[in-house]
Amino acid sequence: MINSFRTISRALTVLAVCILLAACASGPPKPTVDYKADYNFSAVKKIAFYRSSGQVSGDNPLRLSDMQRDRIDEALSYALTNRGFQMVTDTAQADLLISWALDTENKTDVRTWETPSRGVGMGYGGYYGGYNRYSAYNCWSCAPTRTEVSVQNYTQGTFIVDMIDPELQKSVWRGVTQSRLKGQHSEDQGKYNAAATAIFAAFPPE
Repeated sequence: MINSFRTISRALTVLAVCILLAACASGPPKPTVDYKADYNFSAVKKIAFYRSSGQVSGDNPLRLSDMQRDRIDEALSYALTNRGFQMVTDTAQADLLISWALDTENKTDVRTWETPSRGVGMGYGGYYGGYNRYSAYNCWSCAPTRTEVSVQNYTQGTFIVDMIDPELQKSVWRGVTQSRLKGQHSEDQGKYNAAATAIFAAFPPE
């Protein structure tokens, strides 16, 4: 399960070109989805890319190359085609327009934990041979402890996909996935495709 999680995390990270979308659950991560409840998604057959799709913003926005953007577009098209939709280039023919964006935010992860203090008591590690007079066993909990602190700075990426109604000029469906950005990317289109498939697992809404 851990290996499966890491694979999906890397794929989603790749989808945003340095992103997860690394998540914190086993198995394929599910995006947070919101949609217009009274919209007739059953009438949607053709989809085109919105002219302003591919915006990147935030604390340290990534500079995506044309090749990287093309891989993301291709992955999203792949996932939607597999869901039974037709991708078109003419927005005038489209029932919905797809737009994706990436937002970055600097974060700090602070973790604390207690460890036995060294040099106290008997034996290796400071208290390995400690004896609890109330119980006939070694007593780690009886040893003095010290607080250890770990501070890690990282960048969180939020990948957003909107499905926009061309007549309403409003989003009628949104999928959002978050992850820690990784300083690496891949040319493997299959990883992009897998990440996009996970995003559209809940589209159209039932």
